[in-house]
Amino acid sequence: MFRSAGAIALLGFAGAVLARADPAPAAPPRTPAEINAIVNAPLPDDEAAMKAHVMFLASDAMRGREAGSPEYDIAAQYVAAQFYAAGLKPAGDDGGYLQRVPLLTYRAADKGDLVLTGRGAAPLRLVFGEDYVPGANPADAVMAIDAPVVFVGYGIVAPDYGRNDYAGVDVKGKIVAYLAGAPDSYQSEERAHFAGGTTKAMLAQSRGAVGAILIQPRSLARAAEGWDRARVTWARPDGTGDAPGAPQLATLSDAGAAKLFAGARTSWASIAKKTGDSEAVFAAEQLPGSLAVSLKTAFQPGASSNVAGIIPGSDPKAGDEVVILSAHLDHLGVRPELQGDTIFNGAEDNAVGIASLIEEAKRFKASGKAPRRSVMFLAVTAEEKGLIGSSYFAAHPTVPLERIVADVNLDMPVLNYKFEDMTVFGADRSSLGPIVSKAVGALGVAMSPDPMPREAFFVRSDHYNFVRRGIPSVFLWPGQAGPGKAAFADFYENRYHKPSDDMTQAIDWSQGIRFVGVNYAIAREIADGEARPRWNKGDFFGTLYNGYGAK
Repeated sequence: MFRSAGAIALLGFAGAVLARADPAPAAPPRTPAEINAIVNAPLPDDEAAMKAHVMFLASDAMRGREAGSPEYDIAAQYVAAQFYAAGLKPAGDDGGYLQRVPLLTYRAADKGDLVLTGRGAAPLRLVFGEDYVPGANPADAVMAIDAPVVFVGYGIVAPDYGRNDYAGVDVKGKIVAYLAGAPDSYQSEERAHFAGGTTKAMLAQSRGAVGAILIQPRSLARAAEGWDRARVTWARPDGTGDAPGAPQLATLSDAGAAKLFAGARTSWASIAKKTGDSEAVFAAEQLPGSLAVSLKTAFQPGASSNVAGIIPGSDPKAGDEVVILSAHLDHLGVRPELQGDTIFNGAEDNAVGIASLIEEAKRFKASGKAPRRSVMFLAVTAEEKGLIGSSYFAAHPTVPLERIVADVNLDMPVLNYKFEDMTVFGADRSSLGPIVSKAVGALGVAMSPDPMPREAFFVRSDHYNFVRRGIPSVFLWPGQAGPGKAAFADFYENRYHKPSDDMTQAIDWSQGIRFVGVNYAIAREIADGEARPRWNKGDFFGTLYNGYGAK
């Protein structure tokens, strides 16, 4: 569940630690008898059906459902069988429910070589771990670039905010160097978009840059320890990886930046004084000399699957349009280096979301009434590795992209309390907002605003890959009214991305059925509505071209 605002754009970094305001104290460990009472408690049939899905998917036998593992493949086959039982038509590859996703794990194969030249003195070789750590390029196993470097501040072009960090410089055929982050004054979700590495890399590439350097004015000690860490993307037919934007060649420290700026019109010392101010604006300038960069990247191919089933629409015209209901099936696998429990079962994150998807599909079948628009149920892989499965589907949809009219995403609905409201991230950006409000209101559930806007959740789960393709999307959570705030805080503090997110927690399955009911009402309202969902006029994300920063 969740990528950080920066990692969602980089499509490969590990998930961020979420805010934990006013965390509830951890409960004392449960005894085996208490655990058995929780797991084996009798339930009504509908609750038992939902629980049964989670019992299987979050069992130790599934070993955390890591994308690319045999256990994930078993989980995908289970979901495919459940889609069949729910009456869904196959919507994957070759007439089946599975869409193969070619994964590519890549990492820096050596520490690289960065040499400053052309400054009227002897070449200066930067020092690994002190001045820089190397990047890794999924698009090229061996990379050599020798080009001038242009400093472009935060590397942002945001006409709505009156900002162009590239003003006055030509970066064609050159390397750009920019600072991490974006102004705090920007709307939080838009700030997360501009701060993201992919947005900056795509912007640099669109202006002709051949590479990018990220400057983080602090010690690189921790980054140097993990310089060759594995990252994941999806593979192209030629075996190279999806790599939108100019490749990130390296990350420079304060010491490395000082060497890069030596002899420049603007000193690094004067820039460094302002790097703590996210609102600072820096004049772009070409730096003296050139930077020669040599990098090697190692590849390891893999494979996983998305699972897709569809209910064909009944309307002669609108039936060709497709509403997607999505949830990620994978979790974090096994971490043998841990003491004690090493399996990240991922019960709430996101076996509960998948179970909700399955039970929602069954409600469409039980209704006896086909929706006007087609409804696709999509379980995606490798969310925990950087939203890779949904990125692959958005780039290789199994139905024409122009026919996809909306995505409703379910990711880690915490069901450990009786929820009184729903939080719908992105509701204020498109006509999906009023549709969702009408659907949940009819069931007596209020729709509450984002309780943590600084976290920018709208850009941090699988639905964002549909947003990046221009498709109106929302992301649903039980809200934080009443007992919700303490329950969420307790989950994040004690179970989020930990082995304790398993079946020993007291999930309230009656709330699971309520959550399914709300989601079914939302999906039915979208699928049966007269008008195709639209972005609100002038909405920031609604005006993006494929979401990569071009306005």
